[in-house]
Amino acid sequence: MNARNFNENKDIFERMMSGEPVPMDDPEYSNIRESVNRTFSLLSTLNTATHVDEVREILSKIIGNEIDPTTTIFPPFHTNIGRNIHLGKRVFINHACSFLDLGGIIIENDVMIGPRVNITSENHPVEVKSRKTLVPGKVLIKENAWIGAGATILPGVTVGENSVVAAGAVVNKDVPPNTVVGGVPAKILRRF
Repeated sequence: MNARNFNENKDIFERMMSGEPVPMDDPEYSNIRESVNRTFSLLSTLNTATHVDEVREILSKIIGNEIDPTTTIFPPFHTNIGRNIHLGKRVFINHACSFLDLGGIIIENDVMIGPRVNITSENHPVEVKSRKTLVPGKVLIKENAWIGAGATILPGVTVGENSVVAAGAVVNKDVPPNTVVGGVPAKILRRF
């Protein structure tokens, strides 16, 4: 079986999780729309929840896995699909965060995420002819990382263990472990 036949056996979500670009005229693209509609319906309930346990329960339905009781998410929270988000234990996600997860977002144990943080695992080419293609890139936030308020993490980035992303930073490349990064684009400010 060649690689092309192998990819034809994967659904659109599996192809995106494996990093395959998907044009918006892909025959399975309507599956993304259906998933988005399901997620938006659940998000409307999540974002009016009055208890952190209720938020955790609804987000567990969105991502398709039970979130550990030690993890806390403050609404409002926004995502387009949700099913490609994986959350560890003792994670804290402050209010007004947005996670675009078609390419996958993995947040390991003991991560702190400040308010209004954007994590996107999806992009589009700059070239006009191919701009309506989704280009996935998995984002990995390693243990004990702290993402400051209003920071943006772009597709394909890994934030290393114990690292700090300063408030307002735009992270477009990997952050080594045990560092503080900041700025637009983010650069190493300190190592510890």
